[in-house]
Amino acid sequence: MPERDRREASSFTLREAMVLDEGGGFTGPLDIAVDDGVVTQVGRDLRSDAQSYDFRGLWVMPGMVDCHLHAIATSLDTMEMLRTPLSERVLDAAGILRRSLEAGVTFARDAGGIDAGVRNAVQRGHVPGPGLQVAVGALSQTGGHFDGFLAGPAVPLTTGYQVPDYPGRPPLVVDGPDEVRHAVRLLLRAGADWIKLCTTGGIMSGTGAAPQFGRDEIMTAVSEARRRGKPAMVHCFGGEGLRHSLEAGVRSIDHGLLLTEEDARLMAAGGCWLVPTLTILSDIQRWASAGKLSAAAAARVRELEPRFGQAVKIAQAAGVKIALGTDFISREQHGTNLREIASVADAGLSTEAALLAATRNGAELLGIGDRYGRIAQGYVFDAIVLDDDPADLAFARDGRVGGVFKAGRAVVEHPRLAARPAA
Repeated sequence: MPERDRREASSFTLREAMVLDEGGGFTGPLDIAVDDGVVTQVGRDLRSDAQSYDFRGLWVMPGMVDCHLHAIATSLDTMEMLRTPLSERVLDAAGILRRSLEAGVTFARDAGGIDAGVRNAVQRGHVPGPGLQVAVGALSQTGGHFDGFLAGPAVPLTTGYQVPDYPGRPPLVVDGPDEVRHAVRLLLRAGADWIKLCTTGGIMSGTGAAPQFGRDEIMTAVSEARRRGKPAMVHCFGGEGLRHSLEAGVRSIDHGLLLTEEDARLMAAGGCWLVPTLTILSDIQRWASAGKLSAAAAARVRELEPRFGQAVKIAQAAGVKIALGTDFISREQHGTNLREIASVADAGLSTEAALLAATRNGAELLGIGDRYGRIAQGYVFDAIVLDDDPADLAFARDGRVGGVFKAGRAVVEHPRLAARPAA
């Protein structure tokens, strides 16, 4: 079969694969029939006139849904980000999206940085990458996390950085309900799928875990988004900022590093999701040890290290729904997204729960769970092919992905697809 036809074949059947099931285990051997990018049947000994391929001894699971991507974040050096022209940043983002897709991420929520134009370019096939939902930017109060204020080129940035401004981007540093409402409307006009707020500080800013934005400001942002049918997400470690966010009705708490049992109980009662972003924490530890962070940031890492991973245990015990996100901020990280699966397993999730958090749960959080996140009839065939039993999650730790499909198209072609088709 010619390469172009094999990569873009509209109908095919993968024979006798082990397939991720609803419990997070693998069932099989099963056949998977795909037509025009959608799974039409999953079962044994399927009758099909379509091209068939022998997938015996292979494992097939849905692609990862990364619920906290920053495709335009490439460097810890704020001045590099400020000096880099917008065109170069966008091209960098395109490369990162491609690497993420080829690593097995088939859908993602960009949590601030790329705009609706990049999302649309991927959707139209102009740029290879995961399917996307975008927040466009993250709202910050003055002096809050992601304020991005820089007093001078030799002065350390103490509030965390935003992606540098560009023409047409709505203002992101806002104060008071009226400014917040206006900013939300501008973000929605710009095509945002999510509204994101920073309701506490973070490790990479000097603003600490104290609450940011008042209750009235958070309520205004979330209610304004809801009026337009859009959900809200928050960068939040815990405490009062988390409780105000829950009261407002946000859909996900991202990070939750200082989550308490009471916080988790409230999250579970309100149906709010946790996106714990653990791999970035281990990377930050490594950077701190290597002297790549400021002294203040390294001190915050040492202070918070005992809490790394604790939120997963607390959330799981309370019945909070967990989805995965990476929060990568450096070029070296992008394309290693599947490490997050291993990270949440190391933090206490079973292998089965970790695989479901990476796939089905992420799709449900993003509101696309009726079409994505499963290998089942009627679902878009976004999938990862693995050569080895994934029970030990070695594939996630070292990125050993044998093949990747997006909407039925082989974007990373497994060698079996090049072999003689099965009878």
